[in-house]
Amino acid sequence: MMERKTACAIYQALRDRYPPAIEGGISYGDPFRVLVLTILSAQTTDRAVAAVGPHLFSKYPTPQALAAADPGEVGEIIRPTGFYQVKARHIIGTARMIVDEYAGEVPRTLEDLTRLPGVGRKTANIVLSNAFGTDEGIAVDTHVRRISGLLGLTDETDPVKVERDLTATFPKEVWGEINALLVQHGRAVCIARRPRCEACMLTPWCRYFREESQGRKGAQTR
Repeated sequence: MMERKTACAIYQALRDRYPPAIEGGISYGDPFRVLVLTILSAQTTDRAVAAVGPHLFSKYPTPQALAAADPGEVGEIIRPTGFYQVKARHIIGTARMIVDEYAGEVPRTLEDLTRLPGVGRKTANIVLSNAFGTDEGIAVDTHVRRISGLLGLTDETDPVKVERDLTATFPKEVWGEINALLVQHGRAVCIARRPRCEACMLTPWCRYFREESQGRKGAQTR
């Protein structure tokens, strides 16, 4: 596992490069909206989530309204996000559970959030950080898992174990930002299957770049 000093240098380089951003284009604000948008953000783009949000919440502004919604109508609104039938069931089911079991308020703990339909650790961590300013962990998606491995922040591939290594390496005060920063870097520079190492500011600390460079030098001397 990487030393904290090195991890902090990586964090600072990312923060210097990218403006503050929240995964899926989800900003701080109403916990219910943050939760629903985070569920919708799975396997889609920021643009798709941003496009459906205003229409969805103009028609279903509260958990009570969404809990009573017709799945077919919700599905048509959120169709651009992909997997819309499953997502419609998840956000309606989540709204119903919030109404029935949490008095209409989005729960504020990781344990309670992960009881909701369609909410795993990643989604729960994003909601806790973005809606409540609470960091209980680091959201690990495909970008975070892949780039963490390339950099040498972890040797694990299981998201729970990756999160364990990241939370042990980074100071808690930056946990809430790491996901968004690594996601931005994965989309802009460290692209899956074709990392743009020539444009990357993290090469001084990157295990993948170091090993690739050594491999090229070795090939040239043979």
